[in-house]
Amino acid sequence: MSQQVPSATSTSVSANGQFNPFAMAQAQLDAAAEILGLDPQIHALLREPLREMQVSLPVRMDDGTVRVFKAFRVQYNDARGPTKGGLRFHPNETIDLVRALAAWMTWKCAVVDIPLGGGKGGIVCNTRELSAGELERLSRAYIRQIGRILGPEMDVPAPDMYTNPQIMAWMADEYSVLQGHNDFGVITGKPLGLGGSKVREDATARGGMSCIREAARLLGMDTRGKTMAIQGFGNAGQYAALLGEELLGVKVVAVSDSKGGIYAPEGLPASAVVAHKRATESVRGFPGAQPISNRELLELDVDILVPAALENQINAQNAPNIRAKICAELANGPTTPEADDILYRNGVYVIPDFLCNAGGVTVSYFEMVQNAYNYYWNAETVKQRLDEKMTAAFHAVHETAQRLKVNNRMAAYCVAVQRVAEAVRLRGWA
Repeated sequence: MSQQVPSATSTSVSANGQFNPFAMAQAQLDAAAEILGLDPQIHALLREPLREMQVSLPVRMDDGTVRVFKAFRVQYNDARGPTKGGLRFHPNETIDLVRALAAWMTWKCAVVDIPLGGGKGGIVCNTRELSAGELERLSRAYIRQIGRILGPEMDVPAPDMYTNPQIMAWMADEYSVLQGHNDFGVITGKPLGLGGSKVREDATARGGMSCIREAARLLGMDTRGKTMAIQGFGNAGQYAALLGEELLGVKVVAVSDSKGGIYAPEGLPASAVVAHKRATESVRGFPGAQPISNRELLELDVDILVPAALENQINAQNAPNIRAKICAELANGPTTPEADDILYRNGVYVIPDFLCNAGGVTVSYFEMVQNAYNYYWNAETVKQRLDEKMTAAFHAVHETAQRLKVNNRMAAYCVAVQRVAEAVRLRGWA
């Protein structure tokens, strides 16, 4: 008989009725804690960030005026090692979202069994409104304010939404200037010329493909010729399309971005769609494809669905209409707890976000290792070690789900929370 976990419906919203991602993250932890019989003191510690910093960043704009940007860094838990997590530039960034993402990074690092804790950062800004010079000054201003709590042995940021290797390079340089010596290991996701790791650019999607491959094997599915739909066509979504074709032999039939989506039942050539997106900044208007909305894409009758956009996309309203056999979450928090229950009952095999998209932080960890001893691996070595980590993590989660008779997300939480709780216990924190 499957275990009953507490409902997160009432705790995923704030007092004003708005969706609260951190409340959702806490509710998911609470459910895992109940299943594990977690010590109440450790549970209380794991429900909140250990440290967080909010700052204001004055930046000189090109027209000579000074604009002040709000920014955050959350170090959720470092019981297993230095905190690690992306840095997002987004106009709708909030402290609660950063807290949730830092919590998920804690579980993500633990579920793939790398010796790091979870952190996350964000700047409230719209990169499309900033020139290259303004973007550089903003990036350096962030390090001048936040740099005091960063470092290879403390907290290591990485690229995330609307940040990239060039931004990471500016930040690594600014940190090195402040330290008085080169210290490029403070940042991962850097260009190769500044100590970046090979395979980092497609690592998130590549790790997801390892998980999809293993899920398909468990389900007796030959992925060659199977259909895939991808919601969100940023870095992870684009590489999911390219690597889905290359590694799994799937047929990508639909993709979407913030401006719209396209659908072609006979299949979309991934490389051509990526080229069209990069040339026009949208997948819309791709020759031979028909328009489709994000909602319609999620509900397509496909074998593999890849949510690679924003959080809260699959919810109680549309979950009953999800027809994919495998839902591989490359986005953070795309499925609400209410939707999780529905998908589980309907037999959709969900590969939860902090397992499915852990390839990025895994290769970031590899970059930290390479930076630490100043010796760099070839691409095949990185790919092999990434696949080994992702495969082992996938099966640890699947076996836990089968043993506890819970859905895969709850199983991933149980694996990760147990590992972090053990570190907390061993260190005598609770």
